[in-house]
Amino acid sequence: MKRGWLLRRGNSGRRKRPAPGFDAIRKHLLGASLALVALPAAAQDQDRTLIYRDNGLTLRWHLQAGINAVSESNLFWNFANTVAPGSGYKSDKSWLETYVKPGLSFEQSLQGGSVLYGKVSAVSSYTVGTDAYETGDTGRTTLEEAYVGFRTGDPETLMFDLSIGARELKLGTGMVIANGGSSGFERGALKFGPRKAWERAAIARLSRGGVTGTLFYIDPNERPASDGGNVLSGIDIRYDDPRGGYLGGTYAKVLESASAYPQAAPGGIGAPSVLPGAREGLEVLNLYGKTNPFSGALENLFLTGDIAFERNDRIDMKAWAGRVQVGYALQGLPWSPVLTYSYQTFSGDDPNTSTLERFDPLYYEGSPSAWATGSKSSMVFINSNVQAHGLAVKVQPTQRDTLTLRYAHIRANELFSPVQFGQATRVDTTGSTANVISGVTDAHLSDDLFLEYSRIINRNTFLTTGFSVSFPGEGIRNTVAGNVPNWTGGFINVVINF
Repeated sequence: MKRGWLLRRGNSGRRKRPAPGFDAIRKHLLGASLALVALPAAAQDQDRTLIYRDNGLTLRWHLQAGINAVSESNLFWNFANTVAPGSGYKSDKSWLETYVKPGLSFEQSLQGGSVLYGKVSAVSSYTVGTDAYETGDTGRTTLEEAYVGFRTGDPETLMFDLSIGARELKLGTGMVIANGGSSGFERGALKFGPRKAWERAAIARLSRGGVTGTLFYIDPNERPASDGGNVLSGIDIRYDDPRGGYLGGTYAKVLESASAYPQAAPGGIGAPSVLPGAREGLEVLNLYGKTNPFSGALENLFLTGDIAFERNDRIDMKAWAGRVQVGYALQGLPWSPVLTYSYQTFSGDDPNTSTLERFDPLYYEGSPSAWATGSKSSMVFINSNVQAHGLAVKVQPTQRDTLTLRYAHIRANELFSPVQFGQATRVDTTGSTANVISGVTDAHLSDDLFLEYSRIINRNTFLTTGFSVSFPGEGIRNTVAGNVPNWTGGFINVVINF
């Protein structure tokens, strides 16, 4: 028998009003979708966003907006009903998310071909109903981008680009530096995650031919309730092959941080320790590349690889992570199928050593097509102490329609070690004595299936819908007594982008 699961879930004792039924959400979605489709339907002119152009000055407006209906059953494999029945948490939920992101940009041509440029935008987001993390009927309006920049030179000879202010920055494949903004909880739009820009950023780029060097200083736009005071700086060097493919590397250091790390108890027996401010001083080196070295029958095969090493001598930390992908485009077949296999792994803390080996994923891009570990499971497991085998099949029945089926087999790297921050800490009484342990006792965490359909309605409007299911593995089943059901859910959204 196992009991005493310690869930880390915000607002667990606060009751929310019931979420609207999915039928009501669908009606909201239908009406909003028609409005969103009607707006860009007339926008067939590529210069539609132009406001003003004269004397070298160009002004443009920008707009992103979306509405997303979500329905989930047996959230988190219905653990709440087993381990926290008095919390009032409902494992079946439906909610509606919306956001709008208006913006304005300018470019001023200067003498000698130089350009002064800038952009300002804001995000207003809201969640109707109660989402998976027991937060809803709330939202916020926040500044997104606000930067100015100066660009001079020619990319074929030598180009220099410097910008200062809040803006987006993604390095490499988005393994560690990509998502600079936080959404969800009091800000709303949990699934959409419309905020991407860093709150403060200084970015300098020097380019020549296919080689680009980037110096950066960034401060993430974190939610006030969970702001860790993080500041990072570093350098990225990347080569883009004109024949396709790329090769690059990123070095980053965390200059300031109050973010804590969990560390497994010795031997895995006992609750994990919490190391306050442990992230400060972290150094990370991320190498990445993509190539197609073959010709003939294998000319449509591609290989990608990422590896990252982390260290922090201040707390005796050494960690690593990596991913390999192999893909093949069957262009001669109907619907142009693309098959992809990937394996990704992120080190966990070995409870039998004094060194901290837990990988810190920092600010990775967490979409299913990028660095999410699973579909449903990515809401539970961050990219630390997990590994996953992934298979994806993508087909295009028409130029506007895309179907993608993804499968992920997810496992823990280290047993008796935190998989999340403190999750799976519980009292185990299966032996002769009662012991507090964390993590899982079996490596198999889950198997996720995700079917996604995308439709390009027009050049500015996109429809996406999907259904996913997560089958719990023995590592999950062994943490609680009784039946652990499958976790299912679906969504449908419409997004416009100018």
